[in-house]
Amino acid sequence: MNRKKLLAFLVLMLAALALSACTGQLLTNNWPGLAADAELAYLSSGSFVYAVDVTTGDEVWKYPTEANAAYVFYATPVLTEDGQLLVGSAGTTHALLSLNPATGKENWSEPFLEAKGLWVAAPLVWNETIYAPNTDGFLYILNLNGKQTADPIELGGSLWATPATDGELLYVTSLDHHLHIINPASAQAGEPVDLGGASPGSPVVGEGGVYVGSFASNIEFISTTGGMEILATASNWIWGTPVLDGDSLYYADLSGNIYSLNLASGQQNWNELKPDGPIVASPLVAGDQIYVGAEDGVFIALDRDGKIVWEKELGGKIYTTPVLSGELILVAPYQAEFTLAAYDAEGKQVWTFTPEE
Repeated sequence: MNRKKLLAFLVLMLAALALSACTGQLLTNNWPGLAADAELAYLSSGSFVYAVDVTTGDEVWKYPTEANAAYVFYATPVLTEDGQLLVGSAGTTHALLSLNPATGKENWSEPFLEAKGLWVAAPLVWNETIYAPNTDGFLYILNLNGKQTADPIELGGSLWATPATDGELLYVTSLDHHLHIINPASAQAGEPVDLGGASPGSPVVGEGGVYVGSFASNIEFISTTGGMEILATASNWIWGTPVLDGDSLYYADLSGNIYSLNLASGQQNWNELKPDGPIVASPLVAGDQIYVGAEDGVFIALDRDGKIVWEKELGGKIYTTPVLSGELILVAPYQAEFTLAAYDAEGKQVWTFTPEE
């Protein structure tokens, strides 16, 4: 798929989600969400959430046991410190659920059903509180039992990204071009910061503020008081969440460029790096390597100098950010022959997982 076709696809996806949120009509065809701990990978994919053994690649459980129109999953699952797996649904009931990570059984007495839109973003769990952004433009505030503890905060636009926190403030991006800075103690949002473009990725916390990418093609630093500075401009839209590692900020754009910005100097750490295909997913930085999946199904490992260490053709399309589980890198291609695969740091495929029909 060339860049123009990808842009058209993503714009149609935005429109489809907006329409689905307004009409209640199901959107079942989307790329999966992925999370993992040291033992299991958790994959939200269509009608089910799957738990997969990271040692063998075998299915451990799926939720629900039978497909149900009430549940459609593609939001990234979230593990909590008290042993829950939170995942939102884009099904007819707009449910936010808590599952037992070991068994897939429901934890709460009932799901949270008050949202009016779809769950695309994963919630942030902080200070024993769940901050859950929804496509209806509200940030919902729940306790760890799934009960609302405050009125939802209306931010506007469609909220697709997990909030970030610096331990004092919350930062939430929106598709309406704004970053919202919220004081959780008062549940009040300050004046929205105009990013100049939709921001489907999360902010990344740095010293004194956050780094944000957007469809304005900029990487911007937003201070805690809302001051903004453009640090770099990409050649195309920035969809994924940037990754901060030391003094380097890694990100990619829809032209397929991969960037490593040195925050101390304001310069790029390497010259143009454009290996293969547009990039929606965020990079994964693990050890001495950076892992990146491209829209054309290519999965690559780079060293810190931007040199390609290895490259794999997975097939399908990669829109989901890869995750680390122990020493394995997990990647979930969309519309490929398998749904999930595990690789070691040398690029050896350890296993693949495909759900049973």
